[in-house]
Amino acid sequence: MSDDGREQTGHERVPSRQRRRFPGISSRAYEHPADRSALVALRKLSGFDTVFKALSGLLPERSLRLLFLSDSVRVSERQFAHLHDMLLDACYILDLEKVPPMYVTQDPQPNAMCIGLDEPVVVVTTGLVELLDEEEMRAVVGHEVGHALSGHSVYRTILLFLTTLALKVAWIPLGNIAIMALVTALREWFRKSELSADRAGLLVGQDLRASMRGLMKMAGGNHLHEMNVDAFLEQAEEYEAGGDLRDSVLKILNVLPRSHPFATIRAAELKKWAESRDHQRLMDGHYPRRSEDGDASVRDSFRESAASYAGDVKSSKDPLMKLVTDLAGGAGDFGGRVRRGFYGFRSPAPPKDGSRPGPKDGPAEGPHGASEQDGE
Repeated sequence: MSDDGREQTGHERVPSRQRRRFPGISSRAYEHPADRSALVALRKLSGFDTVFKALSGLLPERSLRLLFLSDSVRVSERQFAHLHDMLLDACYILDLEKVPPMYVTQDPQPNAMCIGLDEPVVVVTTGLVELLDEEEMRAVVGHEVGHALSGHSVYRTILLFLTTLALKVAWIPLGNIAIMALVTALREWFRKSELSADRAGLLVGQDLRASMRGLMKMAGGNHLHEMNVDAFLEQAEEYEAGGDLRDSVLKILNVLPRSHPFATIRAAELKKWAESRDHQRLMDGHYPRRSEDGDASVRDSFRESAASYAGDVKSSKDPLMKLVTDLAGGAGDFGGRVRRGFYGFRSPAPPKDGSRPGPKDGPAEGPHGASEQDGE
């Protein structure tokens, strides 16, 4: 690299504005604990992904590459040059040595993806390019480069392959139940891997408000003057805390078939991580290196994942999660709450003046005139 920070290759690889760079960074630095534990375990299966990559060369990946080459626009210095600069920036900041090919495909639906086994390919739709401004788009490109660095496309395809294989033995008694459990777990990992990639997007863009705006636009379209990031985050809090057990069950049913978390939840999770000590340490240059990936402990990774889930349950305001916490803590009011039905598990609505209800408010009356206290 030359004195002015440019590589001697004819291509500028420095960010378009001053940003921190993370030489040799391991994807473990930004991965959600549940995502990281799965990836660490799969990486220990030495040779398996190599064999799978070799087999994949005979499968649809070649067809997809030819399809994008023939019917989409390849990003380069001459085509969508601003996206090309963003891609180089993202790979420079996350120290991804091989820049993946990137294509823009005609589709009004805003979307982006990182696909491919042997070599990742980034694809963005025209709907997304037209929706986002430069800094918002930079976070999306960083998100997809994060997928590439984590190897999500490889391991996702491996697990999908295993799921398809399992379908062939569905005739075994209880086989359908086992397969549904596998698919449910797979989708849960997909959702956590998206949270990981959101963090990578923040590391690349290094502009939290831009990341928030991008998620908000994905939910509400290109009417930024009509939207507010803080109000959008309040929706996530209301979604988590509101309602009773019926709403908790409906939330679970709504999210199970999805491969991505809801937009408000992604925004809230990213903001929480941006304000965490882990993020601050990473920005200060303290992060795991790629050279240490082989020494990562599967046991420690699963322990961190379990602790993360336990922490989420403990801190959650969702009625069902609070019930789980109460049961774990031996709450004595459980029988009374069951007798009062679903309303006995309702989260208390915040007062209109924003203050918290105190003892002077007295017990609320239940649906049948009974005194109702949650004991929380």
